[in-house]
Amino acid sequence: MKKEIPADEGPDAFSGFPVVLCSVGGEKDNIITLALCHVFSFKPPLIGIGVAPKRFSYGLLEKGKDFAVNIPTKAQLKAVEVCGSKSGRRVDKFHVAGLTKEKASKISSPLIAECPVNLECVKVKQVETGDHVWFVGEVVAARMEESYDKADMLLYWGDYRVIGEKVD
Repeated sequence: MKKEIPADEGPDAFSGFPVVLCSVGGEKDNIITLALCHVFSFKPPLIGIGVAPKRFSYGLLEKGKDFAVNIPTKAQLKAVEVCGSKSGRRVDKFHVAGLTKEKASKISSPLIAECPVNLECVKVKQVETGDHVWFVGEVVAARMEESYDKADMLLYWGDYRVIGEKVD
């Protein structure tokens, strides 16, 4: 038997969302930890990131033409937490989190060298959706370490987790 729950608790039914580190350039290079990231299209390859307007990175994303989606692993949890708890208004997150800027091949925003996956995105759309704005970018270049294992990718829903067992 199903019980009624408040509508705003409905999203709590999802088991988790992928954790990414979005790097963006502009007046100041910055990193924001995000759990609102989704593939919007495969052809063309479009990635969307949801950002609250009160975040420092929001202004950089709104003014900028591009951003990078960097996929960290569970081994990078400390850096993920630093980038999600400090404000780019006050600190250099690259420095504080011990991360290295890497020049992108097709965008002006920096990549994060330590992340095993880097997706270079050119902003194609911005959509207001309640308390977050989705920035949709076309992936114009991508890099992935040969040893990357999706099972090491972080998920978030109240706490950090990794992908579970395969179900046949």
